Amino acid sequence: MQRHWVIDGNNVMGSRADGWWNDRVGSSARLAQEIAVWTRGHEDAAVLVFDCRPTREISVAAGGNLVVEFARRVKKDGADDRIVEIVEDLLARFATQPEIITVTSDKGLINRLPPGVEVVSSGRFIAGELSKDG
Repeated sequence: MQRHWVIDGNNVMGSRADGWWNDRVGSSARLAQEIAVWTRGHEDAAVLVFDCRPTREISVAAGGNLVVEFARRVKKDGADDRIVEIVEDLLARFATQPEIITVTSDKGLINRLPPGVEVVSSGRFIAGELSKDG
């Protein structure tokens, strides 16, 4: 069964103390590229969501089984709103509940997700999934 990863890009980026705050767009683009490489190693679908205005620098990583999305409105929790929409859309598209894994450590977002959606913390995702060779 194909899994569907919905990744809170800002939360994953924020879980690293690598100076991302000095260049948010550049750090987002690097994370998007890293996740694009990771997606090439499996058949799972992945949606990476950022809480900023769309930029080509970030969007260029999309392709294959990776979709890069942005908050519909740049506001507090804008990406969280988009992530919940994506998860609900996935649940509505399939006759049986698909395997959806949301990557975030944001407790507010976690509490908004529908029942049955698996959550992987940002730190665990970085240490586990992203550390695997694609």
